[in-house]
Amino acid sequence: MKNLILLLLLSCIPFSCSSQTHPKNEQEKSEIKPLKNDDGEWDLTVLDTQYDYFLNAVAKPMNQYSESFLKSRNAILVNEWNSYFSSGKYRNVIESSISYDPRENYGLKFEYKLYQVFAYVNWKYGLRMNGLSGSDVTRY
Repeated sequence: MKNLILLLLLSCIPFSCSSQTHPKNEQEKSEIKPLKNDDGEWDLTVLDTQYDYFLNAVAKPMNQYSESFLKSRNAILVNEWNSYFSSGKYRNVIESSISYDPRENYGLKFEYKLYQVFAYVNWKYGLRMNGLSGSDVTRY
C-alpha cells in the first residue's frame, strides 16, 4: 500500500506539489494545491486504476448530491485528511496533504470528484472518515 499515490491533478494543469526527498523508510511529504485551468474551470484526475471503476460502478451518481452538500462535506473531510497526514496516522494510505479553500467556487464536478476520493479510500482501504455521509461509508 505504500506505493499508493493519490495524485490529484487538474485536467490540463497538474496540481502544484512541493515534496522533499527522504530516505526510503520516511514518509514523503507533499501538499496538493488545486489551480485553475485556462478555461477557468476546475477538474480533478486521480491516478489510480481502480478509482474510475469505483466512480462508475460503486459511487452514487453526481446528480444525487448538491454542490452545497459536497462543499460542506469536503471542508470537513479535507480537515480530517490533513489532520491524519500531519499526525502520521494512516501513513500507508495518506501520503500528501490537501490544500482546499471552502470559500472558492470549484464547481459541482470538482466537489463531487474530491468527495469521491474520500469515499474511494474508505471503500478500498477501509479508512473511516467522520465527514463521509452514512450512505457513502463501506461497512466492514
